[in-house]
Amino acid sequence: MVRQSAHVIVVGNEKGGSGKSTTAFHLAIYLLYQGHRVASIDVDSRQQTFTHYVRNRRDWSRAKGLGVPHTTHFQLPLARGDSVRENHRVEFDLFRQAISEVEGSADFIVVDTPGFDTNLTRLAHSLADTLVTPVNDSLIDLSVMAQVDPVTGEPRQLSHYARLVQRARSERLAIDGKTIDWVLVRNRISMLSSRNMRQVQTMLDRIAMRLGCRVADGIAERVIFRSLFASGMTVFDPLDDELLGGVPSASHLGARQEYRTLVAALNLPAGGHTEARRTLEAEAASR
Repeated sequence: MVRQSAHVIVVGNEKGGSGKSTTAFHLAIYLLYQGHRVASIDVDSRQQTFTHYVRNRRDWSRAKGLGVPHTTHFQLPLARGDSVRENHRVEFDLFRQAISEVEGSADFIVVDTPGFDTNLTRLAHSLADTLVTPVNDSLIDLSVMAQVDPVTGEPRQLSHYARLVQRARSERLAIDGKTIDWVLVRNRISMLSSRNMRQVQTMLDRIAMRLGCRVADGIAERVIFRSLFASGMTVFDPLDDELLGGVPSASHLGARQEYRTLVAALNLPAGGHTEARRTLEAEAASR
């Protein structure tokens, strides 16, 4: 019987405040509720927001006696030795150890990355099967993907992050003839239609065409995500009146449906790519 590896979902963007950790955590919990086995990895050693979500969830569920599902979680630190090469080797070994512990037992591994370039960031992207990039619904935030000509609206120069992803996709293509499925997700969308929203959608579509990726509708700007962070709960948890502070609101139910729609747009497959990932790991280790 051929051993199947987990499907790796990486949530990445070099723009801080784009909602990466909230998106990653909700994706992981949603997949758990769908009956999948899910592991999670946080490679953002500075903020560790994803790890704080996980800890808050465990502490809250323990205190309240809740039977909610949890991921198998890893938090990977940056190595801080004097040798860059040695630091990269240590970080690679930590990443490989985390993957090897769960790749045979998990269906999905969800990885949250920092809003800056690190060795762990590049390694995570090179191992992704699906890459989710949340982009705030703002013309300013589109600069993290590409510089856009103010007159024509056409992308004219790719950002550092876009080039990072292109390199990761090229590596994957050289290994098994497949590419990382890259999905740009409009995030923190305003409830009201505006000229800015239409411009963002148009420019994002043009950038996606230039980068060879897809665009998916994301999640509206909702206060509920900030209120749920302290307990580590999500819009998918069956919160009762006491835990939620009241009956679920229209915002709560709307956010739940938006995440369901997002997961459907990701077209997540059931299998993995064990041999391709092992080859990529070997190449990364030799750098």
